[in-house]
Amino acid sequence: MKQTLAQKIIARAAGRDHVTPGEVVTAQVDLAMIHDSGGPRRVAPILKDLGVGLWDKDKVFLVSDHFVPGDTEEGASILALTRSWARDTGVRFLDGQGICHVVLPESGQLQPGMFVVGGDSHSPTGGAMGAFMFGIGATEMAGVLATGEIWIKVPETIRIEWTGRLGDGLMAKDIMLALCGRLGMDGGKYQAVEYTGDAIQVLSMQERMTLANMAAELGGQTGLVAPDEVTAAFLRDVGGTVPDLTDLHTDDGAHVLEHHTFDASALAPQVAAPHSPANAMPAMDAGKAAVSVAYVGACTGAKYEDLHAAARILKGRKLAAGVELLVAPSSKRDQDRAAQDGIMAVFEDAGAKVLPNACGICAGYGTHRLGADVTCISSTARNFKGRMGDASSQVWLGSPLTVAATAVAGHIVDPREMLS
Repeated sequence: MKQTLAQKIIARAAGRDHVTPGEVVTAQVDLAMIHDSGGPRRVAPILKDLGVGLWDKDKVFLVSDHFVPGDTEEGASILALTRSWARDTGVRFLDGQGICHVVLPESGQLQPGMFVVGGDSHSPTGGAMGAFMFGIGATEMAGVLATGEIWIKVPETIRIEWTGRLGDGLMAKDIMLALCGRLGMDGGKYQAVEYTGDAIQVLSMQERMTLANMAAELGGQTGLVAPDEVTAAFLRDVGGTVPDLTDLHTDDGAHVLEHHTFDASALAPQVAAPHSPANAMPAMDAGKAAVSVAYVGACTGAKYEDLHAAARILKGRKLAAGVELLVAPSSKRDQDRAAQDGIMAVFEDAGAKVLPNACGICAGYGTHRLGADVTCISSTARNFKGRMGDASSQVWLGSPLTVAATAVAGHIVDPREMLS
């Protein structure tokens, strides 16, 4: 029976030879990821009320990222509780090392073919490695932590194929904003979104992570890229194990719900106007909207390759008058690498302010939230009203290249104008 990649992973987790879209099965969880915001402070009381502990502490991965560095009274209290719970349970814990969606893949624990749940809406990021990973709420997570299993309605697959190659000045973020604009934020229909095509196959793992992550903005349950040699090379680099990848792909002729095809070579750099990723348009059509804050941060916009891209624009340039550039590298590992390569020095020379390796203002926490009537361009995945600060603030989305170019120009600009 011909199966999609999503069906194959779920079937293995359910102990079945195959599964059919629409049927409900009980699946064994290979790994559960939680963080300080939706983790111990939410699930610990539920587990206590149930009178149960963790099904397997070695399969639970905890990250502190939302409230780091704890620069508010609430944040400090939540971090203290998170650290205490980590000590008491003995779960694997990364404290202040970066955003969960980035440090989990960096840990080498996430592998192709795994069935994984995460306590965050952007958990589909794991699909970049060919794992079926999706986000769940605290109540469901408590059930997983207690039993190691969860029921799932087997999704259909929506195949999104990108032919050709992205031109210079474009990134995976441009692909995702274009998709949000063309398909809408319900285009994924809470199904498995699988990215394919020549343009996808040449993308690095970090760029694939942006695609899988923003399957959430498309309304998908998960985002998937079939694992290949790029995946294997990444796993070797982070000290992970490379499993047999032979059958981890969608079979030729397997049924898919929809198949969309786009030409990457025809894509222009994209931005999304407030207050939705679906308000996407070419950057050149944004009317040179003025900004006062530029933010290079978040799991979709501040990984090493994102930092490298922004630095291409900023090197030898200064910020426009009245523009503040905030940079929050998505992991300590990536920041250290960027420092070694001289990238962080470029930000410093340009006048940027470097923030902790955390979700920061993307999640709406901490002391750097946007003030009233501020207009910002951000490399985050979302620009919902009030998410990053005052409800009167206006947030545009763009790739790290576009954010950096806008910081230099003082208004939204096509980054290709600044690339030599």
